[in-house]
Amino acid sequence: MPSKPAPIKKAAKAPKKVAEPAPEPAVVPEAAPVEAPPAEPAPAEAAPLPADVEAAPAGAASPQEGEGEAAAAAPPADGEDAAPADGNLSDDGTEAAEAAEPEEPKAPSPPPPPPKEPTSAPVDLFVEDKNDTSVSIIWSQPEVIGLSGLDGYIIETCKDATEDWKAVNEDLQKSCRYAIKNQTTGDRLKIRVVAVNAGGRSPPVALPEAVLVKEVANRPKVRLPRFLRQRYVAYVGDKINLTLPFTGKPKPVVSWTKNGQSLDPKRVIIRSTERDSILFIRASEREDSGVYEMCVKVEDFEDKASLTLQIVELPGPPASLKIVDTWGFNVALEWTAPKDNGNTEITGYTIQKADKKTGDWFTVLEHYNRLNATISDLIMGNTYKFRGFSENKCGISEESAVTKDEATILKTGIDYHAPEYKEHDFTEAPKFTTSLANRATTVGYSTKLLCSVRGFPKPKIEWLKNQMIIGEDPKFRQICVQGICSLEIRKPVSFDGGVYTCRAKNHHGEVTISCKLEVRQPVIAEADKKK
Repeated sequence: MPSKPAPIKKAAKAPKKVAEPAPEPAVVPEAAPVEAPPAEPAPAEAAPLPADVEAAPAGAASPQEGEGEAAAAAPPADGEDAAPADGNLSDDGTEAAEAAEPEEPKAPSPPPPPPKEPTSAPVDLFVEDKNDTSVSIIWSQPEVIGLSGLDGYIIETCKDATEDWKAVNEDLQKSCRYAIKNQTTGDRLKIRVVAVNAGGRSPPVALPEAVLVKEVANRPKVRLPRFLRQRYVAYVGDKINLTLPFTGKPKPVVSWTKNGQSLDPKRVIIRSTERDSILFIRASEREDSGVYEMCVKVEDFEDKASLTLQIVELPGPPASLKIVDTWGFNVALEWTAPKDNGNTEITGYTIQKADKKTGDWFTVLEHYNRLNATISDLIMGNTYKFRGFSENKCGISEESAVTKDEATILKTGIDYHAPEYKEHDFTEAPKFTTSLANRATTVGYSTKLLCSVRGFPKPKIEWLKNQMIIGEDPKFRQICVQGICSLEIRKPVSFDGGVYTCRAKNHHGEVTISCKLEVRQPVIAEADKKK
């Protein structure tokens, strides 16, 4: 056909472009099995080649030898038109070449992951609440989760006496609490929970008993009295009568245990009513001590309360008491704790001594907390023995521990020399400490003069009037007590006025003191004068 020479000449250049990467055929075959998809070579083989492409030189690679795939993968040279891969022509009469992008080699594939395992079973499944149409349950997550993690939980139920387990939740439950709703009142349901992850279902955890779908009128509750919240202490032989009230409907089932074991009905009597339970012991013994637990149960709900009962008695005596050392007026003692503390702690010890001559016991230490002591202030020449008692909150032990040995306080040769004292010289010349004061009085009104004096030996006191010794004049009364000297002038007249002097003297000296006494006439009113 004369109209297609030009396109054929342009297509003749394609073999040169394909033949350029021919010297490196080894690179493409290695990557071809991994990266080249198997469907890509089919269009190239099915597409008809132009006439001048088929007449390529003998040195060019043929498509049958696998080099056609390399030619298709090789990029075209710059400035040259790529040969069309499918042999189709474009709208302007030229062939449209589709250039394929080269793919990078991939890294070696990693080893297969370890197999995924399910989690362990959930734990601590129990009923949280229930009513006439629903049951609320709660549980804890599995102890072993693993690398696969935890996706959620499936809650399954079936009626009692059947094994037709059905899931009640459409989606996996994420939390550890679920309410099973729309149930029939009076049904008994068996409930179990299964954990789910990428490894599958875990072993289930189920409630130990079937749950009755029924409203609980009032949950059980033990109301422990305040005085029983701490340790309850009683003495051996006391009567124990403890009342523990509780609430709950219908009537709760009451049970008691002691230290986790059932009670001995011969020792402990339990009396329960609809509102309380009484623990009664007729005569308590130390074996009755322990932790008592009361449990009230209404269907699947229960409440517990515990009380600690401690029966105590007087302790035994100290295990041993001995004299360790004796020196001077002192004795050192040591003892050990009693073997029987009366089921309570020892609070102290009492130590007594007795003189061998009299045999009377006297307490020297009381409420003493240590296991050794020194007894002092003992009498020289006496022989002593000692005994000790233990003490707890019940009191002092009835028996005592007595020392086997005796302590004798020996007499030692001591010469007593009385200290020499220098006598103080208290002698002193008379000295007035308070002087006489001038006085004025009225005729007929008695008056008194006062002064004070000291001195040793006691000074002799004399009173003088106008330098004349008064003496034993009955008009004057002279008194001197504890150094206080007084002169009383009875109903003085004008003649009694003058200078009065007090004189004190002893072996060491003499001293005098004076004052003036004025005796005035009484004032007479003018009316009295006219009469």
